[in-house]
Amino acid sequence: MAGHETADKDVSKLGAWAGRAFLNIEILAYIVLGLLLVAAAVMGIGSAAVSMWSVWSSGVDGPSLVLAIDRLLFVLMIVEVLNTVRVSFRAGKLAAEPFLIVGLIASIRRVLVITLESSQVNQPGKWTPQGQTMLYSTLTELGVLGALILTMVVSIWLIRQSEQRSQL
Repeated sequence: MAGHETADKDVSKLGAWAGRAFLNIEILAYIVLGLLLVAAAVMGIGSAAVSMWSVWSSGVDGPSLVLAIDRLLFVLMIVEVLNTVRVSFRAGKLAAEPFLIVGLIASIRRVLVITLESSQVNQPGKWTPQGQTMLYSTLTELGVLGALILTMVVSIWLIRQSEQRSQL
């Protein structure tokens, strides 16, 4: 019987050591991921600033404005992902709500970009059969994105309601 107690203590020591080692690896991974996200956000802000400068200096044209807005919204997504990593790091667990918020921002970003791009097709002289086909596929994508946005908003609301009920 004494042999089993020694083996259990050795397994416990090994388990504790492995737990600490994996926790340190996880912390390192979060730090590296955070630094890479910060670098991506800084590059995205720089790219968005260049796009905005070109729109401002050369006059507002549709494609350049769409690109600038797309880049700004992309930076917002990166910042939200960075926030999600920070929250997950502090809590020590993944939470669904931050990921839903990132998905919501990504979907809204896509809706805005699609809307801006499709507004260019409707200008006089640009209406072609190919443009009409693109418009139909765009409307389908907007419908799917609208349903996805509604689903994510309802999911966020349900999570918050669940958290409020659990605090009572």
